Amino acid sequence: MNFNLANLDLGIIVFYLIAVILLGFYFGNKHKNAEDYFLAGRNLTWPIIGFSLFASNMSSNSLVGLAGAGYNGGFSVYSYEWMAVLVLIIFAVFFLPFYLKNKIFTIPEYLEKRFSYSVRAYASLIAIILNILVDIAATLYAGGLVINLIFPALDLQVIILGLAIIAGIYTITGGLSSVMYTDAVQAVILIMGSAVVTVMAFNQVGGWDAVMSEIGNPDHFKVMKPIDDPDMPWPSVFTGVLLIGFYFWGTNQYITQRTLASKNIRQGQWGAMFAGFLKLSILFIMIFPGAFARVIYPMKIVQEGAETKVMALNKLGELMPLDSIYPSLLFDLLPTGLLGVVLAGLIAAMMSSLDSGLNSVSTLITMDFVQKRKPDMDSKGLMNTGRIITGVVMVIAILWAPQIGKFEQLWTYLQQTLAWFSPPVVALFVMGLFFKRVNTTGALLSIAVGTLISVVLIADQMVHYDHENQMVLKDQLWIQSNFLYVATVHFLVCLVALFVGSMFGKTKPESELAQLVWTREELDRETEALKVTPWYKNYRYQAIALLIVVIIILFVY
Repeated sequence: MNFNLANLDLGIIVFYLIAVILLGFYFGNKHKNAEDYFLAGRNLTWPIIGFSLFASNMSSNSLVGLAGAGYNGGFSVYSYEWMAVLVLIIFAVFFLPFYLKNKIFTIPEYLEKRFSYSVRAYASLIAIILNILVDIAATLYAGGLVINLIFPALDLQVIILGLAIIAGIYTITGGLSSVMYTDAVQAVILIMGSAVVTVMAFNQVGGWDAVMSEIGNPDHFKVMKPIDDPDMPWPSVFTGVLLIGFYFWGTNQYITQRTLASKNIRQGQWGAMFAGFLKLSILFIMIFPGAFARVIYPMKIVQEGAETKVMALNKLGELMPLDSIYPSLLFDLLPTGLLGVVLAGLIAAMMSSLDSGLNSVSTLITMDFVQKRKPDMDSKGLMNTGRIITGVVMVIAILWAPQIGKFEQLWTYLQQTLAWFSPPVVALFVMGLFFKRVNTTGALLSIAVGTLISVVLIADQMVHYDHENQMVLKDQLWIQSNFLYVATVHFLVCLVALFVGSMFGKTKPESELAQLVWTREELDRETEALKVTPWYKNYRYQAIALLIVVIIILFVY
C-alpha cells in the first residue's frame, strides 16, 4: 500500500520537528549546573511530570503493537497498563518520598546509601545495558519501520539516523527540562490524535455490534484470561506483570528520573497519579482502534511454508502485516491537515522514548561512574560530560538498531529481558526499603545468585531455539514455563539469597537507616500532614479513585 502525504501534512510534520529542536536550544541556554541539566533544577510540577511519564512509556512501536493486539491478540495486553496504575500508587506511597528525601540524582544511588557502591554500580550497569540495547535501539528500529511504511522511498538506516539526530540534538542541548517539556507537548498530541482515530474508526465500522460480529469470540475482549491461557493466564498478572511493572515504574531511571525532578513530594505524587490516569486511557484510544480495524481490514490467515501468519486485507485488497494497520487507519480515515497532526503525534511517541532513554543513560553514566572516578569535577563539568555521553550513546544506538533486523528470532527473546534481569534489582529495592536487617553481604549474594539465574535463562532460550537443536529441551526443564511465572520464581530466589546473606556481615547503624528504611511512623507522619490538605488535593483519595476506575474497567471487560 502506498501512503501519500499532502504538502500541508508534510509541512506540519516538518514544523513539529523544527519546534522540538528549538525548544531544546531554549532550555539549553538556561542550564548552569548538573542539577539543572539532569534534573531540571528539581523544580517541575505535576502536569509536566505526569505527561512526561506517560509519553516516555509510549513509543510508536508500542502504539502500533497495541493496535495489533486489539486486532488479533485480544485485550489481555491491557493488563500491563492497568497494573501500572497499581504500581504507580505503591511507588508514590512508599518509594518516592525516600528518593526525594535523599536528594539522589539516579535511582541506583539509593542502593549505595542503603548498601554499598558495588550494589549501586550493578543496578546502574543493568539499567544502562537495557536502556541502550533494548529501549533506545528498539525504539529506533521499530519506529523506523513504521515511518518507512509511510515513506517507503527512504532507506531504513537513513530514517534511523535522522530520528536519532533530531532526538539527540534537543536532548544534548536541553537536558531533562527539554525532554520533559517536549514530552508534555508530545503526550497531548498523541492522546488527542489517538482519540480522534478511535472515534473515526468507530464511526466507520458502524457500531459495536459490527465489531462483535466480525471477531466472534467474546474472550477477545476480556482483559483477564483463563488460567490455562498460554500467553498471559490471570495469575501471571499478579506475579510477573506486577514484578516487571514495578521495575519499570519504580526503579528504572528511564522512567523515574522524571519524579526526581519534582518540586516537592506532593508534586511528584500528584504527577504519578496523573500518569496513572493517562495510562487508563490506553484501552480506549490505542487498543480499541485495532479491534475496530477487524471490520475495516478483514483478517487473512496466510501459510508460508511451515509458518502460519496473520495478516490483514487493506482497502485495495492487498495483504498487509499487522504493523501496517495503525498507519493504514490514519491514511484511510483522517482528512488532510489532521493527518499531519496525528502523524506528528506518532513520531512524537517515538521521540519521547528516545529522548528519555538518551537522557537517563547519560545521567547514569555521568553520576554513577564518572563522578565516582573524578570526585573533584565541578557541576558544570558534569553537565558537559553528560552532553558528550548523550552523543556517544546516540551513536551506539544508531549502530546497533539496524542489527536488530538481522537477528529477528533472537530479538524476539530480547523482549523478555526485563523478566530476565529485573528480579534481582527489584529484590534489592524491596528488601532495602522495608527490612532494616538486610545488609551489603546479603545484597551481593543476591546479585550473584540472580545474575547466575539470568545467564542460565538466556542460555536456555538460545539453546532451545537453536536451528540445529530446535525444540530439544522443550517440556524438559521448568525454565521453559511461562516467562512471567519464571520471573516470579527468580525474584523469590533472590529474596531468599538476600535474607540468608544478611545473616553474615554488618548492618548499618540505626542513625543511617532512619533516612533509608520505611517504617509505619513514616505513614503516620504523612497522614498527619495530609489532614490540612483539601480532599481533592490528597493523592490518597486520587489513588482510591483510580483503583475504583480500574475495578470498573476489569468488571466490564
